[in-house]
Amino acid sequence: MNLSDLRPALGSTKNRKRIGRGHGSGTGKTSGKGHKGQKARAGGGVKAGFEGGQMPLQRRLPKRGFTSLNKKIYSLVNLGQLDIFAAGSVVDGQALMQAGLIKQIGDGIKVLGDGELSVALTVQAHKFSKSALAKIEGAGGKAEVI
Repeated sequence: MNLSDLRPALGSTKNRKRIGRGHGSGTGKTSGKGHKGQKARAGGGVKAGFEGGQMPLQRRLPKRGFTSLNKKIYSLVNLGQLDIFAAGSVVDGQALMQAGLIKQIGDGIKVLGDGELSVALTVQAHKFSKSALAKIEGAGGKAEVI
């Protein structure tokens, strides 16, 4: 066995289609493009979304809303999720990420008041809802705004 003896398996490869090489090839004369018309010309064809001159769909549909460039996206955490931390511990962005409660800090962390908190924690976040503040302090903890 030599490297010069290696061949692809039979039927695994086929020759490329040679266009415009005589009518015996099957794609001679008009090269598989049919007769005349825009699609038979060099560089022919219409751009994506062209509807033959009819008003395109993207222009028929109304524009809705807008996206604010200054919008802040906060990572949200509910109080009920903070029960996994030991009493007296400091809960900040890094601790929340290690616990898997948030994926990324983004523009900040906001603590919401859903659920109950049974341990006293020091929670450091960028924003707190009023109910979250009341429940943290009610459990003997502290809420620190970063």
